[in-house]
Amino acid sequence: MIKLIASDMDGTLLDSKMGISKDNASAIREAERLGIEFMVATGRAYTEAKPALDEAGIECAMITLNGAKVFDKYGNSLFTAGIEKETAHGILDILDEHNIYFEVSTNKGIYSEKQEKRIENFASHIATTMPHLTYKVAIAMASAHLALLDITYIDDMRTLIQQEDIEVLKIIGFSMDGPTVLGPASTQIRKLPDLAVTSSAQNNIEVNHRNAQKGIAVAHVAKDRGISEKEVMTIGDNFNDVSMLQWADVSFAMGNAELEVKDHAKYITSTNLENGVGEAILRAIREDL
Repeated sequence: MIKLIASDMDGTLLDSKMGISKDNASAIREAERLGIEFMVATGRAYTEAKPALDEAGIECAMITLNGAKVFDKYGNSLFTAGIEKETAHGILDILDEHNIYFEVSTNKGIYSEKQEKRIENFASHIATTMPHLTYKVAIAMASAHLALLDITYIDDMRTLIQQEDIEVLKIIGFSMDGPTVLGPASTQIRKLPDLAVTSSAQNNIEVNHRNAQKGIAVAHVAKDRGISEKEVMTIGDNFNDVSMLQWADVSFAMGNAELEVKDHAKYITSTNLENGVGEAILRAIREDL
């Protein structure tokens, strides 16, 4: 019987409005009523992930930044896996070389050097996931959404990460040209030591310490609770979800997942626009997966 469910957020738990549908929330509550713990495993930072959960009335443990920072349901930090400063400098050099906009998530929050680029790239992501929208509307939605998130704009990222009290947890690069630009940069970054390079969309690459992966983090949480991989269910849609889809005995890929990601999951559910998470949870309960 399933005792722990870990779900990705973007493209998985969240709908087109970046919220959690009533059907998904209802299925989560049904699982919790049966004694099954639900948690999220996201590439987002804590402050980016929590608003959607709060709005849906869901209080749960959170694997954030692809596993670089894990919190219990009360917001207490459980463990951290950061990137070495010298390695972080090397990553930024490669991203600059390819003219790729980047953001750095740290123990002190998220930092960016270019506000306009942040809005532009988020708008591109919205326009891709919701093609019925005009780009002008996507820009407006991006501006409104990003205004709600905590981010600090600075002039020099390298000076910031050299500060003794700053720990680099994740670096994410964005390009509207997608793999054409991101692919070569990713290849170079993979040559640096102790890194995991994944993506959560066609327009980004996400760089973490090699120990900061969703599968490792889910396994860590499960072990703390005395739960085996045979009692864990994971749900995701993109490449940064593969490690947890491979680890858990019960794994679901979303209907909208990348084709290669689906190959790593045992089951397929509906898309994130069709309450796929809720469908997967209820199926797991009904069929005692």
